[in-house]
Amino acid sequence: MNAAYYEEFRGPIRVVRLPDPTPDAGAVVVRVEANGICRSDWHGWQGHDPDITLPHVPGHELAGVVEAVGRDVTRWRPGDRVTVPFVGGCGHCEQCLSGNHQVCDFQFQPGFTHWGSFAEFVEIKYADVNLVRLPDELDFVTAASLGCRFITAFRAVIDQGRVAAGEWVAVHGCGGVGLSAIMIANAAGAQVVGVDINPDALALARAVGAQAVVDARTVDDAPAAIREITGGGAHLSLDALGSAVTCVNSIHSLRKRGRHIQVGLMAAEHSQPPVPMGLVIANELEILGSHGMQAYRYPHVLDLIVAGKLQPQLLIQQRVTLAEGVKILQGMGEFNTAGVAVIDRFQ
Repeated sequence: MNAAYYEEFRGPIRVVRLPDPTPDAGAVVVRVEANGICRSDWHGWQGHDPDITLPHVPGHELAGVVEAVGRDVTRWRPGDRVTVPFVGGCGHCEQCLSGNHQVCDFQFQPGFTHWGSFAEFVEIKYADVNLVRLPDELDFVTAASLGCRFITAFRAVIDQGRVAAGEWVAVHGCGGVGLSAIMIANAAGAQVVGVDINPDALALARAVGAQAVVDARTVDDAPAAIREITGGGAHLSLDALGSAVTCVNSIHSLRKRGRHIQVGLMAAEHSQPPVPMGLVIANELEILGSHGMQAYRYPHVLDLIVAGKLQPQLLIQQRVTLAEGVKILQGMGEFNTAGVAVIDRFQ
């Protein structure tokens, strides 16, 4: 198979020929029809994820067709159209038994704990627990764009954030996760403020539902600007980027008893942000994390997409080859792209 492959962190990523995978007893092999390009894979390539063992194939935002099935798999057959959460639960640990597969004690993550989907084929462990059947109405590119970004944003806004119609939501960072969060919050009846430093990203934020935007390059105090726009602060604020600045700004953007959701990964020098706990106490703020979403919650999201109530395809800005996708991945630290890019050709 063709696959993107690297042997050292921050080293060259090459498109090479590798052996096709074969499924373990409880696994399947998926023929990848489309794969999203996500900054989480950039973090992995930078060496920020301790689960990655070199050499490595990145990629975790996939959609495709079941190619081969392990002997213990009961729910899936070759030819089934599928996607998968970026965090796969084992189905047996305390977390999974409580319904929280997204924080499984023995989680499987394609592109992190195992080789991923920047490739023509990928093995998916715990297949009966984690695979998600795609409706015929949903094309592979749109399904791949859900990846960890749209799905993570959905759980962050709806399940963790408990957004309500009429509330103000601030989204710090209008990349794939942030734009998804804006669309989802807007569809839920909230009013949204998008914050970014990229004018193209801010234009997209308005296009997918933001009532207002804040250009953090030109505004001295982004939280103050949000408090002014919202008449006292956001009810719900998300750090969709994952930096010390956006994390702290998100908390300072909240009105009393507001809710901060940390969605962006906090890695390297950003792993220990100076959280203003005095403000958290005085204003009775909530601080929550959000890490993916369980496979059993996907059907609700897919129903909303098929019904046209959510339109993740509007976030897709580029469809590229595997080699082009490698170049995009390597440049993601520059924050010079807007929207979502998806690989749909692997030759």
